[in-house]
Amino acid sequence: MAIVDQFLTNKDDWYPIERLERQLKDYINVGDNLIWQRQAIFLAATMLAAFYFNPVVSVSAYAAVLFTEVLDLILARRVNQWTDHDPERARFFLIWVMFNTVASALSISLFVIMITLQQTTGGHFTPLFFLFAASLFAAVNNHQLLPALFLRLIIYGLTFIFIGTWDIIRLNPPLHSEVWLQFFTVAFVMYFIVDCSFVFLRLYRRGLMQIEEITLEHQKTKAALEIKSQFLSTVSHELRTPLTSIKGTLDLVNSGVLGPLPDQMKPVLAVAGKNSKRLADLINDLLDLQKIEVGEMAFRFDLLNVRNLVDDSVAMSEGYAEQMGVTLSVTHADEDVFINGDEDRLSQVMANLISNASKFSHKGGTVDIQVKRHDGKVRIYVKDKGVGIPDNAKERVFGRFSQVDSSDQRRVGGTGLGMNISKKIVERHDGQIDYESTLGKGTTFFIEFDIVPQANVAPHADAIPLGNRKTA
Repeated sequence: MAIVDQFLTNKDDWYPIERLERQLKDYINVGDNLIWQRQAIFLAATMLAAFYFNPVVSVSAYAAVLFTEVLDLILARRVNQWTDHDPERARFFLIWVMFNTVASALSISLFVIMITLQQTTGGHFTPLFFLFAASLFAAVNNHQLLPALFLRLIIYGLTFIFIGTWDIIRLNPPLHSEVWLQFFTVAFVMYFIVDCSFVFLRLYRRGLMQIEEITLEHQKTKAALEIKSQFLSTVSHELRTPLTSIKGTLDLVNSGVLGPLPDQMKPVLAVAGKNSKRLADLINDLLDLQKIEVGEMAFRFDLLNVRNLVDDSVAMSEGYAEQMGVTLSVTHADEDVFINGDEDRLSQVMANLISNASKFSHKGGTVDIQVKRHDGKVRIYVKDKGVGIPDNAKERVFGRFSQVDSSDQRRVGGTGLGMNISKKIVERHDGQIDYESTLGKGTTFFIEFDIVPQANVAPHADAIPLGNRKTA
């Protein structure tokens, strides 16, 4: 097994244990996937040979091929269960592959040789074609492991030479006879098969290198993402404390609690207060986004009454709607509807939807919040008659740090994270969030959830204390 030792001890970067494991599994999986195709070819060849030549020899050769197929199936199961990256196991499996390869190639070659010995006329077209098909099949599908391909092609090549020289040895024909033409044709076919083998080998190796490069880049990206998340979390937490103090102080000053303000200072401090709030919102959104990315955002699922969820969300958003000059209108379903969800997170989603609708509505307009049920689901609609959303803008609507109106003249600012976070929260509830919009006429956002059947709703389920809820 010198070829196996050389393959395993090669110092070139082409043969680390991880790559050998991939090559072994690729080789095995390709062979496993093509088992029925091979069996159809073997069976068809056996039936032809049995009809026109000795049936006993043909069936015996097919039985030998079937035995090697069984060995391949056993090997495939063992390799697919291999997960410990042990080099000794790699050596064992590679030796097993070599043994199966030799056994399979010899069985097919003996089958072809037996037909050749029985075919006294016709230029041995049938055995040569069978051998050509087997060689081409190996060139196309066995390129993952060079030693296995090398051994198989050597055995097939020797068989080609035997068939090509059999009539020359037996008949000793002159050079201009068709027997010699057949020999040179066989040599050309051998060259063609070897060339095809190396073409597929180069393509496979190139693909393997690309996969490894992509895997390496993926690992680098994951490391960079982890560093970015840690940095973002640290910076956000460090900024939150002093910013909370600054915002609280500005709110006190602007409220007049600390005394009257000079008229020339009021606009400046008002702008400072608004910007401090925007910065606080940005930091909170960044922290939420970072928690979602690393899977650390806690969800406290419980049975929620959709009526209470909507009413509470509208009550919390009325102040902002008044600032925008917008009225909020609520229409509930005919009867109470219950869902499983996190009240705080879903209230955050509702606040985003209502604030966006208020933000992009015209002054004096109305934002309609409607609850409808259909086919075991409940939808909460938030409709406005504002500026609308352009076509093909869904990626910007639900993207990060993006807004449909990103111009410097937009009416109200924002972080560009609210809808992205809302989408992730809704998806965590196995729900759906989407919108319909007509530019210049308004937009309707909706969120949809599965309804909890009334039979599963305990009495007073909408009044469960927060402390009694379980964290998912």
